[in-house]
This record gives sequence, C-alpha cells and structure tokens, in this order.
Amino acid sequence: MDQVHEVVAGNRYPGRGVLWARTLGGALCGGYFLTGRSAASKARVLRRGDGGLIVAPTGELAHDPLRHYVAARERGGWLVFGNGGQVAMVSDRLQEGRTPTEATSGLAYEPDPPIFTPRITVAVDLHSGHDTWFGAARRSAGGRSAADVLTLAVRDLGPGDVVLMTTYRSDGHQVATGVPFLEARTGAADQDELLEEVWAALAPEFRVAMAVFEPGRLADAAIRHETAARV
Repeated sequence: MDQVHEVVAGNRYPGRGVLWARTLGGALCGGYFLTGRSAASKARVLRRGDGGLIVAPTGELAHDPLRHYVAARERGGWLVFGNGGQVAMVSDRLQEGRTPTEATSGLAYEPDPPIFTPRITVAVDLHSGHDTWFGAARRSAGGRSAADVLTLAVRDLGPGDVVLMTTYRSDGHQVATGVPFLEARTGAADQDELLEEVWAALAPEFRVAMAVFEPGRLADAAIRHETAARV
C-alpha cells in the first residue's frame, strides 16, 4: 500500500481533503486541508473558533459561503469536519439523535459548474471507541442533477493506517471529481508528524492551510498555513 505522502503528491490539485488515521504512536487523528488556484481561494486561513475550526478570509475579503465556513466542530460527543456549511448541519443533526447516515443524507454538491465540487464530511463518535463515518455528496458522472450520497463506515484502524477523501483528482490543469476514497499508510508517530508529512506532499503553488487534531482535543489542533497570516 502506498504511503500517504505518495498518494497526496500524486494528485497535483486535490482541492479539499479529509483524512482519518492512526499514528504509529497509537493516536487517532483527523485531518483537513485546503488547496486553491484562484487568489480568493488562496486568501484563507484556518482559525480556532468557539468549539471548532473556521475557514476564514484574510485581509478585507468579503464572506463567501462556498469558501468560508466551520470546517470542524466538536460538540455533544461528536467530532465533525469537512469542506463546507454542511459540517454545522451534520453536527446539528447528530445532536438531534440522528445516525451518521441520516445526518449526511440529503446533502448536495456545491453549485459551482463545471466542477460541481463534492461535499465531503467526516463524523466521529467520541463515545463508541471512535467509530467513524465518511460522507460524500457527489454529482453523478452521467450528469443527473440529484446528488449521489456515499457513506463509508471506518473502524479499527491499525497503527499507520490512513483513510483519505479529496474533492478532486487533477494533474494541476484538468480537474475531475475525486475517487470515492483512498487508503494509505503513514510513518508519522503523532499528529505533528502527520501534519508535516501531508503538508510537505501538497504542491506548494496550490496549498493553503491544513489542520490535524485528535478527537476530544480539537482545541489543540496542529495548524499550518502557506500565507503569512496565522491563527
């Protein structure tokens, strides 16, 4: 199985990515990263907020709901993270007692033709031994307007195991919807090493920000930015 840095480096422009891993030190870690091609997409930071991480604009840029959102939230026994406003929605649904499959149902991909960016979300049950679900709302390859919603349950990761989902697969020029999910290996001993391994594999001309965090310790997330701005 490929190492996670090889998988990431092989996808020149992955868009946004979520991952769930167990380090060689035994810790479970979630991760979220952003890459961008336009000036507006690059002018973003990951900022610590009330119980979560927020993707916010730098400088005086106006709020854009497709680019600025709660990227991770930890509340009521659930950790939820992903690439858009659906993170808050899924978190709220889980608080209502819905299952992860129910919480991610009905989600839509982004209204950004011609790419139609998938919505990707991870939900971690902090009370059940950290059972984890990946959810993705994707546009049909056949062009149907209704979203195809994928739910993937991930359990019992061994040391070094990584599950990864990205919005795109690209050579840096042509962009297509990413594959449903990927599995890889990491040699990282802890969250900081995992952050550095993936961050270094992202193409410098596209990378924007990344955070890696342990469940129950979102406030202690390790964060990197390509810009001079800092949280």
